[in-house]
This record gives sequence, structure tokens and C-alpha cells, in this order.
Amino acid sequence: MTSLLWGSIGKQYLPKHEFFVDMTCEGCSGAVTRVLNKLGGVQFEIDLPNKKVFIESDKDTDVLLETLKKTGKAANYIGPK
Repeated sequence: MTSLLWGSIGKQYLPKHEFFVDMTCEGCSGAVTRVLNKLGGVQFEIDLPNKKVFIESDKDTDVLLETLKKTGKAANYIGPK
């Protein structure tokens, strides 16, 4: 399994959320990385083979979902992890 862990905040407990993002390549996961880093205040892990993104953040899930949709890929909120 290829997964990447990226983040822009220090270590602390934050709710973890699971999203489906229709990623097919490294370019897609790069787009996810860019929009989430631009949003800030999140830690995330990308599971490209399973098309999932796990995000730790205190931001509203609607904000996170709309941010993921800025990649141009279909995205859905699966639920808390």
C-alpha cells in the first residue's frame, strides 16, 4: 500500500475523517496534497490504491469536502475514522 502522511500542524489530538476521492495517479494525489496544504490546519494521509484520504482536523467536514472537490475529482465523505 502506498500512503503518504503530510501535515501542517503540530502533534495534537484531532478528529479523523475518511473521504473517498477519485484519484487515479500521482498527479491526482499531488492535487489533493496541494489543496489541503493550502487550507492549512490539517494532517492527512493519502491511500492512492484505495482512493481514500484520511484527514485529521477540527475543521467542519463540509469545509474539508469542498476543499477536496477543488481538485476537480469526485469526492465523498465516508465518515469518522
